[in-house]
Amino acid sequence: METACAIALGSNLGDSEQTIETTLARLDQIDGMRVGARSRLYKTAPVGPPQPDYINACAIVQTTLSPAQMLQVLLAIEASFGRIRRERWGPRTLDLDLLLYGDRVIDTPTLTLPHPRMHERAFVLVPLAEIAPDWQHPVSQRTVAELLRQVDPSGVYPLVA
Repeated sequence: METACAIALGSNLGDSEQTIETTLARLDQIDGMRVGARSRLYKTAPVGPPQPDYINACAIVQTTLSPAQMLQVLLAIEASFGRIRRERWGPRTLDLDLLLYGDRVIDTPTLTLPHPRMHERAFVLVPLAEIAPDWQHPVSQRTVAELLRQVDPSGVYPLVA
């Protein structure tokens, strides 16, 4: 049975736009995954140490994979783009976060769903609200649109190519 998942994509090293486009195409080619709605690309000021601006997006993926399998796929794709986890909130070639997996709530040492900080992050909520404004957060019971109204979206701009 397929489950809808929300994924956040971000990059601020290399050709970030191309990295995100390639990642979405790659996700769509994986058995048991199908990319559905996807947001526009957004330019976002970084959080953390001084670094280039980010390019962010969100996508809805229909999948037959389990949450743990989804996480492994995302980590493998990050690694294939040279992602090395050095410092918290540091620059990265590719960052993929599994935000939501249907209405599942999971808390294990390796995976927390829904993503524990998604409700605080305009760079996640702005693109996610574009494609899934009515998706209800399974813990707070608020929609993505409601969560977005509780954060400051300044600093998150649609990328004009």
